[in-house]
Amino acid sequence: MIVKESFDAPEWDRREIARYARADADDPRIAALIDECIGEAEAVLDYRVCYTVSDILREDGKLSFCGISSDSSVIAKAVNGCEKLVLFAATVGAPFDRLITKYSRLEPSKALILQAVGAERVESLCDAFCARMNTQLEPLGKSLRTRVSPGYGDIPLDMQLDVFRILDCERKIGLTLNESLLMSPSKSVTAVAGIGAARHISGAACADCDKKDCVYRQ
Repeated sequence: MIVKESFDAPEWDRREIARYARADADDPRIAALIDECIGEAEAVLDYRVCYTVSDILREDGKLSFCGISSDSSVIAKAVNGCEKLVLFAATVGAPFDRLITKYSRLEPSKALILQAVGAERVESLCDAFCARMNTQLEPLGKSLRTRVSPGYGDIPLDMQLDVFRILDCERKIGLTLNESLLMSPSKSVTAVAGIGAARHISGAACADCDKKDCVYRQ
């Protein structure tokens, strides 16, 4: 079963927007530009997710879920100890892409900040979705593990073809995939996350991640 959900706007993280833009969040000019971009973006952002929950089968060193066969070590680590996972797609909508395109011609500095706004928004949407799933899983003594996406590590990017087919992304949330495997709207994410025994240890997600130079490990 494919479930589709809409979300209210997650809380804004201006420092995260500045980080994505590689800008100084403490610079008053940058802060003002971020606020200006947020003001325009709020009117066009549309937060949507579709997902399904699947059993994980293991055979001959491969994992199988939703009819997808995978020998990715990244996925294997992400779902280690899990018998189920959630496969999902999230997007903030096509009108936001059009806003970026508009300012790419008129005001490139604003387009740069809007790109960062889009990155922060779709990641915040994924966080909101995972938080909602964890609320539903908590009574079962379960929680989500770290999410991983096609194209990350040894997960083949062409797994997107299976993800879009399984989730029916275009019909469910208006998300399409072109021949180059690029998503439209561009500010979108597909991912898998294991469902395992509940964990409440601070930093557990960082412990699962192979990226050792990430600023969040501080």
